[in-house]
Amino acid sequence: MKKRYTHKFFTPLLTASLILSSSVFANDHWPDLPIAMKSGISAQVGDKLYVGLGSAGQGFYMLDLADIKQGWQKKSDFSGPVRNGATASVVGNEIYIFGGAGKQNKNDAAPILFDTVYRYDVNSDLWGKVDTITPVGLLGSVSYSPDSKQVIFFGGYNKNYFDQYLADINATNKKEQPEKWQKIVDDYMGMKPINYKWNSEVLSYTPKTGLWTEVANSPYLANCGSALVTDGAKATIISGEIKPGLRTAEVKRFEFGAVQPWKSLHDLPKPTNQSVQEGVAGAFAGKSNGVTIVAGGANFHGAKGAFEQGNMFAHNGFGKAFNPETYVLEDGLWSQSTDLPHGLAYGASFTIDQGVLIIGGEDAQRAARKEVYLLSWDGKSVKITD
Repeated sequence: MKKRYTHKFFTPLLTASLILSSSVFANDHWPDLPIAMKSGISAQVGDKLYVGLGSAGQGFYMLDLADIKQGWQKKSDFSGPVRNGATASVVGNEIYIFGGAGKQNKNDAAPILFDTVYRYDVNSDLWGKVDTITPVGLLGSVSYSPDSKQVIFFGGYNKNYFDQYLADINATNKKEQPEKWQKIVDDYMGMKPINYKWNSEVLSYTPKTGLWTEVANSPYLANCGSALVTDGAKATIISGEIKPGLRTAEVKRFEFGAVQPWKSLHDLPKPTNQSVQEGVAGAFAGKSNGVTIVAGGANFHGAKGAFEQGNMFAHNGFGKAFNPETYVLEDGLWSQSTDLPHGLAYGASFTIDQGVLIIGGEDAQRAARKEVYLLSWDGKSVKITD
Protein backbone atom coordinates (compact mmCIF):
# COMPACT_ATOMS: atom_id res chain seq x y z
CA MET A 1 0.00 0.00 0.00
CA LYS A 2 1.25 3.48 -0.83
CA LYS A 3 2.09 5.85 1.97
CA ARG A 4 0.44 9.27 1.84
CA TYR A 5 2.14 12.40 3.02
CA THR A 6 1.12 16.04 3.24
CA HIS A 7 -1.45 17.25 0.70
CA LYS A 8 -0.92 20.93 0.03
CA PHE A 9 -1.29 23.28 -2.88
CA PHE A 10 0.75 25.89 -4.73
CA THR A 11 0.88 29.44 -3.41
CA PRO A 12 2.28 32.02 -5.85
CA LEU A 13 5.35 33.98 -4.82
CA LEU A 14 6.32 35.76 -8.03
CA THR A 15 9.43 37.72 -8.87
CA ALA A 16 9.97 40.36 -11.52
CA SER A 17 11.43 39.22 -14.82
CA LEU A 18 14.95 40.40 -15.59
CA ILE A 19 16.18 41.67 -18.94
CA LEU A 20 17.61 38.86 -21.07
CA SER A 21 21.26 39.00 -21.97
CA SER A 22 23.25 36.82 -24.35
CA SER A 23 26.69 35.40 -23.72
CA VAL A 24 29.51 35.94 -26.20
CA PHE A 25 31.25 32.73 -27.16
CA ALA A 26 34.00 33.60 -29.64
CA ASN A 27 34.77 30.61 -31.89
CA ASP A 28 33.31 27.90 -29.67
CA HIS A 29 30.47 25.87 -31.14
CA TRP A 30 28.88 25.50 -27.72
CA PRO A 31 28.67 28.76 -25.77
CA ASP A 32 30.18 28.77 -22.29
CA LEU A 33 28.11 29.87 -19.33
CA PRO A 34 28.29 33.59 -18.56
CA ILE A 35 29.34 32.69 -15.00
CA ALA A 36 30.91 29.62 -13.46
CA MET A 37 28.57 27.08 -11.86
CA LYS A 38 28.90 24.01 -9.66
CA SER A 39 26.47 22.11 -7.41
CA GLY A 40 23.51 23.71 -9.16
CA ILE A 41 20.40 22.34 -10.88
CA SER A 42 19.52 21.54 -14.47
CA ALA A 43 16.32 20.88 -16.40
CA GLN A 44 15.26 20.56 -20.02
CA VAL A 45 11.94 21.72 -21.49
CA GLY A 46 11.72 20.91 -25.19
CA ASP A 47 14.68 22.53 -26.96
CA LYS A 48 15.51 24.74 -24.01
CA LEU A 49 18.14 23.87 -21.40
CA TYR A 50 18.04 25.53 -17.98
CA VAL A 51 20.80 25.68 -15.36
CA GLY A 52 21.46 27.72 -12.25
CA LEU A 53 21.67 27.98 -8.46
CA GLY A 54 24.60 26.35 -6.63
CA SER A 55 27.65 28.58 -6.91
CA ALA A 56 25.65 30.74 -9.36
CA GLY A 57 23.63 31.92 -6.35
CA GLN A 58 20.12 32.81 -7.43
CA GLY A 59 21.20 33.08 -11.08
CA PHE A 60 19.22 31.08 -13.65
CA TYR A 61 20.08 30.70 -17.35
CA MET A 62 18.60 29.20 -20.51
CA LEU A 63 20.15 27.95 -23.76
CA ASP A 64 17.85 27.49 -26.74
CA LEU A 65 19.14 24.54 -28.79
CA ALA A 66 17.22 25.87 -31.78
CA ASP A 67 19.29 29.07 -31.70
CA ILE A 68 22.54 28.46 -29.82
CA LYS A 69 24.15 31.57 -31.35
CA GLN A 70 22.09 33.57 -28.88
CA GLY A 71 24.10 31.93 -26.11
CA TRP A 72 22.94 31.54 -22.53
CA GLN A 73 20.12 33.94 -21.73
CA LYS A 74 19.60 35.31 -18.23
CA LYS A 75 16.21 34.42 -16.79
CA SER A 76 14.47 35.62 -13.62
CA ASP A 77 16.52 35.04 -10.48
CA PHE A 78 15.51 32.17 -8.22
CA SER A 79 13.22 33.55 -5.52
CA GLY A 80 14.33 31.34 -2.62
CA PRO A 81 17.48 31.24 -0.45
CA VAL A 82 20.72 30.27 -2.20
CA ARG A 83 21.28 26.51 -2.11
CA ASN A 84 23.61 23.73 -3.23
CA GLY A 85 22.75 20.15 -4.10
CA ALA A 86 19.07 20.60 -4.94
CA THR A 87 17.32 18.40 -7.50
CA ALA A 88 15.07 19.60 -10.33
CA SER A 89 12.52 17.90 -12.59
CA VAL A 90 10.07 19.00 -15.26
CA VAL A 91 6.30 18.47 -15.30
CA GLY A 92 4.69 20.04 -18.35
CA ASN A 93 6.12 23.52 -18.81
CA GLU A 94 7.13 23.89 -15.19
CA ILE A 95 10.42 23.17 -13.46
CA TYR A 96 10.19 22.01 -9.84
CA ILE A 97 13.16 22.41 -7.51
CA PHE A 98 13.40 20.34 -4.34
CA GLY A 99 15.64 20.53 -1.29
CA GLY A 100 19.32 21.43 -1.32
CA ALA A 101 21.35 22.94 1.52
CA GLY A 102 22.16 26.52 2.46
CA LYS A 103 21.39 29.29 4.93
CA GLN A 104 17.77 30.30 5.37
CA ASN A 105 19.03 33.82 6.12
CA LYS A 106 22.45 35.21 5.21
CA ASN A 107 23.35 35.86 8.85
CA ASP A 108 22.42 32.41 10.14
CA ALA A 109 25.21 30.62 11.99
CA ALA A 110 24.87 27.37 10.06
CA PRO A 111 23.33 26.06 6.85
CA ILE A 112 20.36 23.70 6.94
CA LEU A 113 18.95 21.07 4.64
CA PHE A 114 15.95 22.69 2.94
CA ASP A 115 12.61 20.88 2.79
CA THR A 116 11.02 23.51 0.56
CA VAL A 117 9.82 23.23 -3.04
CA TYR A 118 9.87 25.95 -5.72
CA ARG A 119 8.31 26.13 -9.16
CA TYR A 120 9.47 27.96 -12.28
CA ASP A 121 7.03 28.61 -15.14
CA VAL A 122 9.00 28.66 -18.39
CA ASN A 123 6.24 30.51 -20.25
CA SER A 124 5.92 33.42 -17.82
CA ASP A 125 9.56 33.38 -16.56
CA LEU A 126 8.19 33.54 -13.02
CA TRP A 127 9.10 31.70 -9.81
CA GLY A 128 6.76 30.57 -7.08
CA LYS A 129 7.08 28.76 -3.77
CA VAL A 130 4.95 25.62 -3.55
CA ASP A 131 2.85 25.14 -0.42
CA THR A 132 4.34 21.78 0.53
CA ILE A 133 7.38 20.37 2.29
CA THR A 134 9.37 17.31 1.33
CA PRO A 135 8.64 14.33 3.64
CA VAL A 136 12.34 13.41 3.71
CA GLY A 137 15.61 15.22 3.13
CA LEU A 138 16.38 15.44 -0.58
CA LEU A 139 19.88 16.96 -0.52
CA GLY A 140 21.94 14.92 -2.99
CA SER A 141 18.92 13.07 -4.39
CA VAL A 142 18.18 12.59 -8.10
CA SER A 143 14.75 12.85 -9.68
CA TYR A 144 12.84 12.47 -12.95
CA SER A 145 9.28 12.46 -14.29
CA PRO A 146 8.29 9.14 -15.91
CA ASP A 147 4.90 10.37 -17.16
CA SER A 148 4.89 14.20 -17.16
CA LYS A 149 2.48 14.04 -14.20
CA GLN A 150 4.65 13.25 -11.19
CA VAL A 151 8.27 13.41 -10.01
CA ILE A 152 10.11 10.32 -8.74
CA PHE A 153 13.00 10.63 -6.26
CA PHE A 154 15.95 8.43 -5.29
CA GLY A 155 18.19 9.04 -2.27
CA GLY A 156 18.62 12.11 -0.07
CA TYR A 157 20.40 13.03 3.15
CA ASN A 158 18.62 12.73 6.51
CA LYS A 159 17.59 16.26 7.46
CA ASN A 160 17.69 15.86 11.26
CA TYR A 161 21.15 14.26 11.33
CA PHE A 162 22.67 16.64 8.81
CA ASP A 163 21.20 19.79 10.37
CA GLN A 164 22.48 18.75 13.80
CA TYR A 165 25.96 18.06 12.45
CA LEU A 166 26.15 21.44 10.72
CA ALA A 167 24.84 23.23 13.81
CA ASP A 168 27.37 21.50 16.09
CA ILE A 169 30.38 22.02 13.82
CA ASN A 170 29.55 25.68 13.20
CA ALA A 171 29.04 26.33 16.92
CA THR A 172 32.48 24.96 17.80
CA ASN A 173 35.67 26.98 17.36
CA LYS A 174 38.26 24.68 15.81
CA LYS A 175 41.22 26.69 17.09
CA GLU A 176 39.93 27.14 20.62
CA GLN A 177 38.34 23.70 21.01
CA PRO A 178 40.24 21.40 18.64
CA GLU A 179 39.44 18.16 20.50
CA LYS A 180 35.73 18.89 20.68
CA TRP A 181 35.66 19.95 17.03
CA GLN A 182 37.48 16.78 15.93
CA LYS A 183 35.17 14.56 17.98
CA ILE A 184 32.14 16.04 16.25
CA VAL A 185 33.70 15.29 12.87
CA ASP A 186 34.88 11.80 13.87
CA ASP A 187 31.53 10.84 15.35
CA TYR A 188 29.59 11.92 12.27
CA MET A 189 32.01 10.66 9.64
CA GLY A 190 32.68 7.41 11.50
CA MET A 191 29.16 5.99 11.35
CA LYS A 192 28.24 2.92 9.30
CA PRO A 193 26.42 3.71 6.04
CA ILE A 194 23.04 2.48 7.28
CA ASN A 195 23.23 4.68 10.38
CA TYR A 196 23.00 7.91 8.38
CA LYS A 197 19.37 7.00 7.63
CA TRP A 198 19.48 8.37 4.12
CA ASN A 199 16.26 8.04 2.14
CA SER A 200 15.84 4.51 0.75
CA GLU A 201 12.23 4.99 -0.36
CA VAL A 202 11.31 5.72 -3.96
CA LEU A 203 9.05 8.72 -3.48
CA SER A 204 6.59 10.37 -5.84
CA TYR A 205 5.28 13.93 -5.82
CA THR A 206 2.31 14.94 -8.00
CA PRO A 207 2.10 18.73 -8.44
CA LYS A 208 -1.56 18.69 -9.55
CA THR A 209 -2.73 17.17 -6.26
CA GLY A 210 0.17 18.12 -3.98
CA LEU A 211 0.33 14.47 -2.89
CA TRP A 212 3.52 12.69 -1.78
CA THR A 213 3.49 8.88 -1.96
CA GLU A 214 5.93 6.01 -1.56
CA VAL A 215 5.90 3.94 -4.76
CA ALA A 216 8.68 1.46 -3.95
CA ASN A 217 11.57 0.72 -1.64
CA SER A 218 15.14 0.32 -2.78
CA PRO A 219 16.89 -3.01 -2.08
CA TYR A 220 20.23 -1.18 -2.27
CA LEU A 221 22.01 1.00 0.26
CA ALA A 222 20.59 4.51 -0.04
CA ASN A 223 22.99 6.73 -1.91
CA CYS A 224 23.36 10.38 -2.91
CA GLY A 225 25.16 12.29 -5.62
CA SER A 226 24.42 9.65 -8.26
CA ALA A 227 24.34 10.27 -12.00
CA LEU A 228 20.95 9.66 -13.61
CA VAL A 229 20.08 8.69 -17.18
CA THR A 230 16.42 8.37 -18.10
CA ASP A 231 14.55 6.71 -20.96
CA GLY A 232 10.79 7.09 -20.59
CA ALA A 233 9.74 5.22 -17.45
CA LYS A 234 13.25 3.81 -16.96
CA ALA A 235 15.91 5.50 -14.84
CA THR A 236 19.51 4.29 -14.62
CA ILE A 237 21.15 5.32 -11.33
CA ILE A 238 24.92 5.36 -11.60
CA SER A 239 27.36 5.24 -8.69
CA GLY A 240 27.15 7.96 -6.00
CA GLU A 241 28.08 7.92 -2.32
CA ILE A 242 26.74 5.54 0.34
CA LYS A 243 28.05 7.71 3.19
CA PRO A 244 30.05 10.95 3.30
CA GLY A 245 33.37 10.33 1.57
CA LEU A 246 32.62 6.76 0.43
CA ARG A 247 31.27 5.93 -3.01
CA THR A 248 29.82 2.82 -4.63
CA ALA A 249 30.51 1.46 -8.12
CA GLU A 250 26.97 0.03 -8.29
CA VAL A 251 24.75 0.74 -11.27
CA LYS A 252 21.04 -0.11 -11.14
CA ARG A 253 17.93 0.52 -13.19
CA PHE A 254 14.45 1.41 -11.97
CA GLU A 255 11.38 1.08 -14.18
CA PHE A 256 8.36 2.99 -12.96
CA GLY A 257 5.18 0.90 -12.97
CA ALA A 258 6.92 -2.45 -13.43
CA VAL A 259 6.01 -5.37 -11.15
CA GLN A 260 9.70 -5.89 -10.43
CA PRO A 261 11.01 -2.34 -10.86
CA TRP A 262 14.69 -2.87 -9.96
CA LYS A 263 17.46 -4.43 -12.03
CA SER A 264 21.17 -4.59 -11.19
CA LEU A 265 23.54 -3.66 -14.02
CA HIS A 266 27.29 -4.19 -14.18
CA ASP A 267 29.36 -1.99 -11.85
CA LEU A 268 31.48 0.80 -13.27
CA PRO A 269 34.84 -0.71 -14.29
CA LYS A 270 38.06 0.23 -12.56
CA PRO A 271 40.08 2.95 -14.31
CA THR A 272 43.06 1.68 -16.28
CA ASN A 273 45.51 3.58 -14.05
CA GLN A 274 44.00 2.46 -10.74
CA SER A 275 43.63 -0.86 -8.93
CA VAL A 276 39.99 -0.36 -7.94
CA GLN A 277 36.87 1.55 -8.92
CA GLU A 278 36.09 3.78 -5.97
CA GLY A 279 32.80 4.93 -7.46
CA VAL A 280 32.11 8.57 -8.24
CA ALA A 281 29.74 11.26 -7.03
CA GLY A 282 28.61 14.21 -9.11
CA ALA A 283 29.44 12.58 -12.45
CA PHE A 284 28.03 13.71 -15.80
CA ALA A 285 25.89 11.24 -17.75
CA GLY A 286 23.63 10.87 -20.78
CA LYS A 287 23.10 8.94 -24.00
CA SER A 288 24.70 9.20 -27.43
CA ASN A 289 24.03 6.98 -30.43
CA GLY A 290 22.43 4.26 -28.32
CA VAL A 291 25.07 4.05 -25.58
CA THR A 292 25.22 5.53 -22.09
CA ILE A 293 28.18 7.81 -21.34
CA VAL A 294 29.39 8.59 -17.81
CA ALA A 295 32.12 11.20 -17.35
CA GLY A 296 34.13 12.70 -14.51
CA GLY A 297 32.94 12.66 -10.92
CA ALA A 298 34.68 13.05 -7.56
CA ASN A 299 35.90 10.51 -5.00
CA PHE A 300 38.66 9.74 -2.51
CA HIS A 301 41.28 7.34 -3.82
CA GLY A 302 41.92 4.84 -1.04
CA ALA A 303 38.60 5.21 0.78
CA LYS A 304 37.20 1.89 -0.41
CA GLY A 305 40.23 -0.02 0.84
CA ALA A 306 40.12 1.73 4.20
CA PHE A 307 36.42 0.94 4.56
CA GLU A 308 36.97 -2.71 3.72
CA GLN A 309 39.57 -2.82 6.48
CA GLY A 310 36.97 -1.62 8.96
CA ASN A 311 37.69 2.12 9.00
CA MET A 312 34.27 3.79 8.97
CA PHE A 313 35.82 7.27 8.56
CA ALA A 314 36.98 5.84 5.26
CA HIS A 315 38.12 9.01 3.49
CA ASN A 316 40.11 10.36 6.43
CA GLY A 317 43.55 11.42 5.21
CA PHE A 318 42.75 11.10 1.50
CA GLY A 319 42.46 14.15 -0.71
CA LYS A 320 39.36 14.60 -2.82
CA ALA A 321 40.03 13.53 -6.42
CA PHE A 322 38.29 15.03 -9.44
CA ASN A 323 38.45 12.45 -12.20
CA PRO A 324 38.70 12.84 -16.00
CA GLU A 325 37.68 9.31 -17.08
CA THR A 326 34.72 8.58 -19.31
CA TYR A 327 32.92 5.22 -19.44
CA VAL A 328 30.57 3.79 -22.04
CA LEU A 329 27.78 1.27 -21.43
CA GLU A 330 27.15 -0.59 -24.66
CA ASP A 331 25.11 -3.80 -24.90
CA GLY A 332 25.19 -4.15 -21.14
CA LEU A 333 28.98 -3.93 -20.82
CA TRP A 334 31.17 -1.04 -19.64
CA SER A 335 34.38 0.16 -21.24
CA GLN A 336 36.65 3.13 -20.55
CA SER A 337 37.03 5.77 -23.25
CA THR A 338 38.46 9.26 -23.86
CA ASP A 339 39.43 11.37 -20.83
CA LEU A 340 37.89 14.79 -20.29
CA PRO A 341 40.30 17.74 -20.72
CA HIS A 342 40.61 17.77 -16.90
CA GLY A 343 38.98 16.24 -13.83
CA LEU A 344 35.48 17.59 -13.31
CA ALA A 345 32.39 16.94 -11.17
CA TYR A 346 29.16 18.49 -9.86
CA GLY A 347 28.08 20.18 -13.07
CA ALA A 348 25.05 19.72 -15.35
CA SER A 349 24.52 17.23 -18.16
CA PHE A 350 21.86 16.81 -20.83
CA THR A 351 21.08 14.25 -23.51
CA ILE A 352 20.52 16.11 -26.77
CA ASP A 353 20.38 14.99 -30.41
CA GLN A 354 24.12 15.48 -30.88
CA GLY A 355 25.18 13.60 -27.72
CA VAL A 356 25.74 14.44 -24.06
CA LEU A 357 26.20 18.13 -23.29
CA ILE A 358 28.13 18.74 -20.04
CA ILE A 359 28.09 22.17 -18.46
CA GLY A 360 30.17 23.82 -15.74
CA GLY A 361 31.22 21.81 -12.70
CA GLU A 362 34.04 21.84 -10.17
CA ASP A 363 37.72 21.17 -10.96
CA ALA A 364 40.64 19.81 -8.94
CA GLN A 365 41.39 23.29 -7.60
CA ARG A 366 37.83 23.30 -6.18
CA ALA A 367 36.91 26.12 -8.55
CA ALA A 368 33.61 26.37 -10.42
CA ARG A 369 33.88 26.26 -14.22
CA LYS A 370 31.86 27.76 -17.07
CA GLU A 371 32.96 25.59 -20.03
CA VAL A 372 30.51 23.55 -22.10
CA TYR A 373 31.55 20.32 -23.87
CA LEU A 374 29.74 17.85 -26.11
CA LEU A 375 30.47 14.13 -25.62
CA SER A 376 29.47 11.98 -28.58
CA TRP A 377 29.95 8.27 -29.33
CA ASP A 378 31.27 7.49 -32.82
CA GLY A 379 31.05 3.72 -32.44
CA LYS A 380 34.62 3.35 -31.18
CA SER A 381 35.30 6.12 -28.69
CA VAL A 382 33.87 9.21 -27.02
CA LYS A 383 34.57 12.35 -29.03
CA ILE A 384 34.85 15.54 -26.97
CA THR A 385 34.21 18.90 -28.63
CA ASP A 386 33.53 22.39 -27.40
